[in-house]
Formats: sequence, C-alpha cells, structure tokens
Amino acid sequence: MKIAVAGKGGAGKTTVSGTIARGLAQAGHPVLALDADANPMLGVSLGVGAEKTDLLLGVRQGIEAGEVEHEPTIEGMVAHFGADAPDGVRLVVASRLDVANPGCQCCGVSPDQLLRELEASHRTVICDLEAGIGTVVRMEPGNADVVLVVANPTAKALEVARRAVEIASDKAEVIVLANRVRDDSDLELIRAVLGDRELVVIPEDTVIAAADRDGLAPIDLDRSSPGVAALVQLADRLAGAPVAA
Repeated sequence: MKIAVAGKGGAGKTTVSGTIARGLAQAGHPVLALDADANPMLGVSLGVGAEKTDLLLGVRQGIEAGEVEHEPTIEGMVAHFGADAPDGVRLVVASRLDVANPGCQCCGVSPDQLLRELEASHRTVICDLEAGIGTVVRMEPGNADVVLVVANPTAKALEVARRAVEIASDKAEVIVLANRVRDDSDLELIRAVLGDRELVVIPEDTVIAAADRDGLAPIDLDRSSPGVAALVQLADRLAGAPVAA
C-alpha cells in the first residue's frame, strides 16, 4: 500500500505521517517512510531525534555539494540514504535537490515519481508530501492508494484541504483528517468547507503539543492520549486494508 499525506504547511502533516507510520509498524507492517517536505522533520515525529534527522538532511546536502556519491536507483536511495527508526520503520529523506543532473534518481526524483516507482507489495509506503497541493496535482492515478488530507479548522488550511480533496479524489481513495479539533464549532467549520464526507477527527492533544515542543514522537509519550489514539486507530484501519500486489 502507498499512502500520501497532504495539507497546508503547519496543519500537522508530519505528526500525522510519523504517528501513522509507527502505528502501522506496531501492527506488524514493514513500513517505508518518505520525507518529501522542503523542511524535512519526519524523523523527529518518528522518534529518531533531531540530530539523526539533521544527519539524513546532511546526506542530501552532501549530494548537492558533490561530497556524497549519487545513487542511480530509487531502491538504492532507500538502502544507502535511509535510516532505521523505531519499530523497524525505514526513513528516507527524499526532498528534491537543485542540481545539474536532474535525471539522477537521488537528486532529481520527485515525490510523485517515488510513489509511482517504489515497490509496495511487501511493505507500506507512507510519504509526507511537500506543503500545499503541488505534488497532488502532479500525481497520476495509481501513484498512491490512499491520500490522507490533513485539515485544520482555519480558513487557509481548509482552502488547501478543499483543493487537495477535489484534485485527489479522481486519483486515489481520499480520507480527510480533521486535525486539532477543540469543539463542535471547529467541526462545523470544517464541514462547512469540505461538505458531508467522512471525517477522521483528531482532537487537540496536549501530548502532541508537548512532543512537537520537545522534538519527540507523540506515540512514545502517550499512545493512549486522545489525538495519538485517533491516529493509531486510523493506522489500524489502514493496516486492515489489502496491500498492493
């Protein structure tokens, strides 16, 4: 299965991606987590820590500077440029680099190409996309099996979410996450923009806020807190879906 996580910057994409990746792994699925954001912080939400996350980013910068050898294949990127995260998740920072050789997989590859070409028969691939809808626009049907659209109860985040849902609905199954919901008025605001489609509600959670503040994985602080538990429940739901052949 291939899962893409989309939304406005700051909406909680990375926390959602990291927590669901860990939840899937704890459910017994081999998981490959791709950080395709321009500000790659997925490693922090996965629990590898800020220092190791910076080291992975440093590899990407080393390629750009000519200090690290290029890798001609996508699977080679996973093997050579990745790191092991808790619960057996494999993390790869895969942000596109501005180099002179755009045909090289390790620097010229785009998130939609990664999703299209990575083998998913023996693992679940989850990709924290760049903020906005750029990758969703470029995606072709079949690049991802599921697109998780993260929506905050704010006007700007909801407009990005609305457009992402509209574009992705013809390309993959779309699940909307109503994130950081404090009360019924937040839900009403989200429904007013996104209509009557099913929402997975992720309540405002002090554990997630503390994890963001301290650079930790929310699932390691308290798996049973309301927001984390909702994301783990979604991971369990996704784990029960058929894995791509």
